[in-house]
Amino acid sequence: MSSNDATLDLVLLVVIALVPALIYLAWVRRSARLERETWGPLLGAFLYGALFATVAAGLVEVILVALGTAASQQYPGPEFVFLNGNSTLGGFFLVLVIAPVVEEALKASGVYSYRDRFRSIADGPVFGASVGLGFGFFETLLYGLGAYLVGGLEVGLALIIVRSLSSVLLHGSSTGMFGYGFARSRFHQPGPGTGSYYLLAVAMHAGFNALASLAVILVFLGASGFAVTTASYVALIAAILFAFAAIEHVRSVVATAEYPAIQLGSARYRPRGGRRPGPPKTP
Repeated sequence: MSSNDATLDLVLLVVIALVPALIYLAWVRRSARLERETWGPLLGAFLYGALFATVAAGLVEVILVALGTAASQQYPGPEFVFLNGNSTLGGFFLVLVIAPVVEEALKASGVYSYRDRFRSIADGPVFGASVGLGFGFFETLLYGLGAYLVGGLEVGLALIIVRSLSSVLLHGSSTGMFGYGFARSRFHQPGPGTGSYYLLAVAMHAGFNALASLAVILVFLGASGFAVTTASYVALIAAILFAFAAIEHVRSVVATAEYPAIQLGSARYRPRGGRRPGPPKTP
């Protein structure tokens, strides 16, 4: 393969990974019906998720797995086997616990860094989705590049497309819900606070990962053949449906979060530009 071919392949992989994430971001942004956040800050949040949160999460996870593996070797015993990154249980612990906790925390830091842009509760889930979609884009691109190096362009593209229909949406949805909870707390709304919505984001992430890992879990439990093959297809469909349902819920939250806040009459809830529009017209 020539260098020109490799460059074209890389450009294609980047484009196929990036375009769906930006389409999802535009979709969430359009859910705000009063006054939408400008693209500049949203793309900044997207890049925060892509370039900082993804890389930082990878480094933290590598360190934690290395420390856990060393601890399990230092203190051998069944109670520490889940810390061993070289074991099957250690792999499950990474996917179902470590990754959701670490990645949602680092994505949440992106929401926090844009807190001064919030003018209504609806801005929280919009910025959360921006950070999460950026994270999902870059993570998907990295997975796609790995698949490309092993199996070629078709394999890399196939993996990116599947993840764009599932994992990318999940990252946007989970951080979008954290953003909603953070904005509620910032505007002193009653009910569950930031910590509760962080745990919700972690639970969404872990639940999605469990669905995506269903076939592997069944193999670990001793299943084989038709059961595993069927489970892999069912899990893929379920994961995609879960991801789309989650992002649709975030869009609904964005669309409905603006109006109660403005009706409170506080200046801090006033939309950008000072307009105080009424409720949306019933179609």
